Amino acid sequence: MQDAVLAMLAKEPSHGYQLHARLRRSLGPLGESMNRGQIYVTLARLERAGLVTSEREDGLPERPERKVHALTPAGQQRVAAWLAEVGWPKPDLAEFHLKLAAAAAARLADPVELVAAQRRELLRRLREAQQAALAEPAHTGSARTEPGGMAGPGAGLLLEGVMLRMRADLRWLDACERAWSRADDEAEDG
Repeated sequence: MQDAVLAMLAKEPSHGYQLHARLRRSLGPLGESMNRGQIYVTLARLERAGLVTSEREDGLPERPERKVHALTPAGQQRVAAWLAEVGWPKPDLAEFHLKLAAAAAARLADPVELVAAQRRELLRRLREAQQAALAEPAHTGSARTEPGGMAGPGAGLLLEGVMLRMRADLRWLDACERAWSRADDEAEDG
């Protein structure tokens, strides 16, 4: 959540409620349960960490005084590092989606290139899992005794699950690439 908030601030300084609205829009139905207070707690933590500065803005008669939050140079560096990071095999898909949305909104990076970097890392890890599966002795159907006295199919079943998950993640990345490519095409046409 912190990195997504920082990336949203990379586009422009914002009030907490603006950040909340952008994040909810980016997450669609998954963002419905996002608590506005969570944004303010996150902003306070980021400010204490020296990644964000906050300044009071004079309010209008019908609105109280409020804070405008902006990135510090250290916050900008953290956003750049977050965008360059590849997070498989345990991605948080909502966080990756926010990374794409924030990168596009703030014009920090091309979402299609971020997807390609994730795909390259995932393919590398899939090759490693496939090599490990090939090295695993074949299970003949009879129960084997594993260390600790438990019978089971060994690591082969776990490796199969890991590979199935990675293939599903690759299909999801394909869908992300198609969606962001269409968005780029529409932006160029519009």
